[in-house]
Amino acid sequence: MILKQGTVLKSTGKWYIVELIDGVIVDCRIRGKIRLDGLRTTNPIAAGDQVLISSERDEEGKGVITSVELRKNYIARKSTNLSKQSQILAANIDKAYLMVTLKSPVTHLAFIDRFLVSAESFRVPVTILFNKVDTYNDEELFYLDALIDLYENIGYPCHKISAENSLNIYFLQYEIKGAQVMISGHSGVGKTTLINRLDPKLSLRTGEISEYHQQGQHTTTFAEMHKLSTGGYIIDTPGIRAFGIVDLDKEVMSHYFPEMRALIGTCKYHNCQHLNEPHCNIKASVESGLISESRYQTYLQLMTEDENEVHRKKEM
Repeated sequence: MILKQGTVLKSTGKWYIVELIDGVIVDCRIRGKIRLDGLRTTNPIAAGDQVLISSERDEEGKGVITSVELRKNYIARKSTNLSKQSQILAANIDKAYLMVTLKSPVTHLAFIDRFLVSAESFRVPVTILFNKVDTYNDEELFYLDALIDLYENIGYPCHKISAENSLNIYFLQYEIKGAQVMISGHSGVGKTTLINRLDPKLSLRTGEISEYHQQGQHTTTFAEMHKLSTGGYIIDTPGIRAFGIVDLDKEVMSHYFPEMRALIGTCKYHNCQHLNEPHCNIKASVESGLISESRYQTYLQLMTEDENEVHRKKEM
C-alpha cells in the first residue's frame, strides 16, 4: 500500500476534502478511530492538518486517511456548555486574524480576550482586524482608537478595515502569501466578505445580519481552507458566539496575558495568583492603569470559572 501526503481543506467530522502535494483534490474518510495526543475532541482531524492517505480507495471510491502528522499548533475551544471535549477550529496556523466589530454584531471584550488567551496557549500569533470602520460615528471611532491602543500596547497588531469596501485590506495579500492563516470571529463580522475581496475568484456565500439578534446568519458550518490565487491559504472558521477555554492550568493562567507575563515574579509571593493576595504587583498595575481593567476582569472570570458551569454566555 502506497501512502500519499496531503493537507485537509475541509473537515465535516465524518468526511474530509484533502489536497495532495500534486494539487489533486480527494474526498476522504477515516478508517477506524484516530486519537491524537490523548485529546478529547469532537473532530480528530481539522482544516489545516497534514495527513497520510492510502492510494487504495474504499468501496465507495473515497480515499482513506490512515494517520495525522504531528501538528505544530492548533486553536481549540470547548465544544458544548457542559462538555469536557474540545473542538479544534484549525491546525498548523502561521497566524490567526480575529475580526472584530463594534456593532452589527457587537464583539465583546471578553470574547476578544478569551480568543487571545487560547491563541497564546497554543503559540499562535494573532492580528486583530477591526472591520466596518466606515459605518462608525465619531464617538465609536474614538472608542475604537482606545481599543487599538489597549491591544497594540500589549503586543497585538491591529488594523482598521472595511472588507465591504476593500478599505485597508490589501496588506493582507502580502502577509498571507505563502502562509497558512486562520480568520475567526462572530458570525456577521465579515470574514467571508474579506476572503472574497482578497480573492474574488472564490465567490464564497455570505450571510445577512439578523435584525432581531444583530448576529450573522451562519454561512460556514465547518472550517474550510481556501487556496488563494495570490498565494497562501486562508482558513474560514464558523461564526463563533462564545469562546470556551480548553484545559488551561489556572496556576499559570497569567502567563497567557502578555502584560501580566511581563510582571511575573514581581509580586511579594512567588505563587501569587493575583486574586486576593497582599502586595500583588498585578493588582497594583490594574489600579494604576498599567494593566487594563477589562483584561483583568477576563482573567478573574477564567480563574474563577468552574469547568462544569455554563461558560458560553452571550457576552463571551
